[in-house]
Amino acid sequence: MGRTGRQRGRIGRAWDESAAGWDESAAFREPPPPAHSSRRMGTVMAASIHTAVLPAEVMSFLAVEPGMTVVDGTLGGGGHTRLLLDAVGPAGRVIALDRDPAAIDRGARELAGNPVRFAQANFCDLPEALDALGIDRVDRVLLDVGLSSDQLADQDRGFSFDSEGPLDLRFDPTEGEPAWRMVNRLRPETLADIIYEFGEERFSRRIARRIADVRDKAPIRTSRDLARVVTAAVPRTKPPQRIHPATRTFQALRIAVNQELKSLRIALERIPTRLAPGGRLAVISFHSLEDRLVKEAFRNRQVWTALTRSPVEAGPDEVARNPRSRSAKLRAAATAVPVGDAAT
Repeated sequence: MGRTGRQRGRIGRAWDESAAGWDESAAFREPPPPAHSSRRMGTVMAASIHTAVLPAEVMSFLAVEPGMTVVDGTLGGGGHTRLLLDAVGPAGRVIALDRDPAAIDRGARELAGNPVRFAQANFCDLPEALDALGIDRVDRVLLDVGLSSDQLADQDRGFSFDSEGPLDLRFDPTEGEPAWRMVNRLRPETLADIIYEFGEERFSRRIARRIADVRDKAPIRTSRDLARVVTAAVPRTKPPQRIHPATRTFQALRIAVNQELKSLRIALERIPTRLAPGGRLAVISFHSLEDRLVKEAFRNRQVWTALTRSPVEAGPDEVARNPRSRSAKLRAAATAVPVGDAAT
């Protein structure tokens, strides 16, 4: 399924969550940096290398039964989708969404022959995706809002600090404004606000000033370029930081480019209107900004009955097998009462 009109309206523009707006420095129109390889961005067809996080915990809280209709709102590498397919059995069905066309293409190939339908869509547009498939309500929804290993490994997407490909950072490479354009045209004050608000980076102003100084000489084009700029701006600490100095800056730009918090906020408002009575939603988040939104939404007892009092985290065995699970936080809730369309 193609992107819905509502999705294009919501996600077709880049960051708009700050009052600073999106028109400043509009004259910057440098051509995009060259792709790292001849592959078209977002359509890499290699097998997934992503490992699903908290698989047992997700399935325990969702309590999927045979014959159910279940939504995986973030297909990614398909790990959770496979578990959901096993649980619903041949009499059930899984609806798999993802903004990334590469994930949809790969999933359609690897999961062919299973009772699964695919839609390239933002999970905040779940109602429109279900309408297009002729589905009224579903029994379970899963959102895993983290970055996949497949996206990190794709040199043409720019998610990795070491990438010589373009600093893109978009989940859907055909939509919105790439990060390289953002960092080259926004005022330093606006960049600092984005890095501070979405990355919780205490050196945001120093980083923004450094970006401005560097881009005055030559545009910042690749992820490696930006990582070097940020590393030079952040004071060294003893002992060294556990995470790369550019981690929070990349997180902030990615959130801004993809409007991730806005999408999650909208999804948390809209999903209960399409869940069957007693339906369940599980959300895996990877940083405090996302987890805070989920926590606050599940506190609404008129809509939700929380199934997790505190976020569920990966145990030491899973972290040892999959280090990226270290930051994962799972919350789950069931619909408290049937929620009609009037709640949208």
